[in-house]
Amino acid sequence: MYDTILVPTDGSEHADRAAEHALALAAAFDAEVHVLAVADVRAAAGLFSAGGVDSEFVERIEARAREHATATGDLAGDRAVETAVRRGDPSDVILEYAADVDADLLAMGTHGRSGVDRALAGSVTEHVLRRADIPVLTARTTERSAVGDGYDDVLVPTDGSEWAEAAVDHAVAIAERTNARVHAVSVVDIGDISAAEYAPTRELLDHMRDMAQGATDQVARRANEAGVDVTTGVREGRPSAEILDYAAAEGVDLVAMGTRGHGGIRRLLLGSTTERVVRRAEVPVLAVGPGEGA
Repeated sequence: MYDTILVPTDGSEHADRAAEHALALAAAFDAEVHVLAVADVRAAAGLFSAGGVDSEFVERIEARAREHATATGDLAGDRAVETAVRRGDPSDVILEYAADVDADLLAMGTHGRSGVDRALAGSVTEHVLRRADIPVLTARTTERSAVGDGYDDVLVPTDGSEWAEAAVDHAVAIAERTNARVHAVSVVDIGDISAAEYAPTRELLDHMRDMAQGATDQVARRANEAGVDVTTGVREGRPSAEILDYAAAEGVDLVAMGTRGHGGIRRLLLGSTTERVVRRAEVPVLAVGPGEGA
């Protein structure tokens, strides 16, 4: 599933938390880990870049990036980690480097620093999520996001669609390698039904519940085939809120979700369920695009 994992870092605690999860997955899958720090000279220079910057300034920015890469790499302990520093626009450089090393997973913090080390939330991570053609694990530093002893419970929300199903193989593979339980949950979006021109009939609601149950049953079959314990559930409400509530109530360690594809390029739709979960989750979220299953 994962042979090469790339961890971009800006030296923030959130990037370090993502690195910790990357290292845990690397241990589970015996994957290589690359740590990348990007020296964003243009952002660091700000208004002063109009007249150009001298070599000493560039060297300071690159030295700082090198310190970030080294510090994050040190989290690996005895495990061998490749570190690198590149100059340029962070999201562009991250995607280019991922292609260069043939990475099959990115692990990124969802909040970073401001100023010289540009904030990742709503910026670099969001850009990477929208453009990456490999899965992206996002994490921020919270009490619940600590790696601890690994993963015991992995949540995979599903509605049976292609984009939702793309994450199932990843959830099952991670659960299999870490001896975790998969939680397959489907949410009947009552809000969308209520917004319809006509009030929903009992038959329509029953049909939607049956479809939701069928989607979770499909995940359960795949988990059973892999010898992975699984729990299924159907909930009603706003999808992002229900997913987050379920994750908190069940002590979930990781959420694996699909993202929509658009025009051949994977992106998160503004306001989508996945984007809302990524922004608000207290635990890491693995975003998987269509066609990125096993």
